[in-house]
Formats: sequence, C-alpha cells, structure tokens
Amino acid sequence: MLTLRTLTYSSMALRILLAILLGGVIGMERGMKNRPAGLRTYMLVCLGACIVMLTNQYVYQAYGVGDPVRMGAQVISGIGFLGAGTIIVTSRNQIKGLTTAAGLWASACVGLSLGIGLYEVAICGSLGIFAILMLLGELDIRLHKNTKQIDAYVELQPDTSIRAFLDFVRTHDLTPSNLLPQSDNAGNAGLIAFTVTLKSPRRRPHEEAMLLLRTMEGIAYIEEL
Repeated sequence: MLTLRTLTYSSMALRILLAILLGGVIGMERGMKNRPAGLRTYMLVCLGACIVMLTNQYVYQAYGVGDPVRMGAQVISGIGFLGAGTIIVTSRNQIKGLTTAAGLWASACVGLSLGIGLYEVAICGSLGIFAILMLLGELDIRLHKNTKQIDAYVELQPDTSIRAFLDFVRTHDLTPSNLLPQSDNAGNAGLIAFTVTLKSPRRRPHEEAMLLLRTMEGIAYIEEL
C-alpha cells in the first residue's frame, strides 16, 4: 500500500481512474434527476482536483520546494465559482441547485484525497456522498413537508384583496410574513400574485394546510414552493 501512495506511473494511473469512477458514481444520481451538473461534470471536477494534487505532489517531491497542499487549497476555494453557477433563484423566489453545488464541492474534495494517495478516505467519502444524495432525498422531502413553516405562491381573483387573504390565514392560526408581490403572467389576467411565508404554531402536514387555503373564496391558484 505504501508504494501506491508514492508517486509512480502505476499509482498516478490508479488515482486518475479512481477519480473518474468515483466522480461518476456521485454524478450519476444528479444526472438521473436531470440536474444542471450531471455525470460528466462530476467526473471532470473530481479528475481535475486529482490532477492538481498529483501535480502538487510531483513538484514537492521532484524539486523539494513548495507546500504539498497549496494547490489543493486553491481548488477548495476556487470550486465555488462552478457551484455558484448551478444555484438559481426562480421568479417565485425559489432557490434551486444548492445540493448540486455542495455535491460538486464534495466531489472536488474526493479528487484531492485521491490525488494525494488517500484512497481510503476518497472511496469511503464518495460512497457517503452517494448515499446522502441517493438515499436521504426522500427523508429530506418528508421532513420539509411537516415543518411549521410553509412557503406558498398565491394568485387571487381581481375582486379579492390581499388583506382578505391575510385575515383568512390568521383566523386559521397561520402567521403570514415575507409577502412579496410577483409580476409574472398572472398580472396579464388581472390576478394578484405574490409569494408568502406562513407559520403555524404546531407541526402539521403541509397538504392539510394547502387544502385549507384552497377553501378560501377568491383563491385562483395556490401552490407550495
């Protein structure tokens, strides 16, 4: 095992192949969910990080100068630009892409571990990342669906005021906040569109709260964000 940690042609080939494989394992889940960064993106991020560490180790061993982790530190901070490109804020103030961005950063970390020859951490880490992305997604959705806070997009009929909506939700033990008007296609139909955060004093299934809100007269459309 010690020879695999030394920089040789065989160890370099092994690290590069593992970077492609483990990056692909992590990216496969994102690709199946049609996310902006998928299989190839994760492979390239993991492989690039691995190459950086291989280069850093070579410079350190061949010339006996420099910091063996300096280039890797730049990868950790520099990968942020790629992650930021996957995060978007929709017209309804929904934030999407955070998990993909975090996965890209984690994939780069796996590549750095491989590049320096820390195979055990890289393999266990990539399996852990894959398990989080693949297996815990449903748990995350269930937890989100039973919180005390609901973010909703609402469209009201032209003859219904926002004040009437606020009075309605307050009478049903929901506290409104962060109300933001929306200027989208609803405005063309004369509808009043906005997003709002509703807080409940107790945990309740979000489906129950949404069914309650749909009973209000004047609601043209409502959905949870």
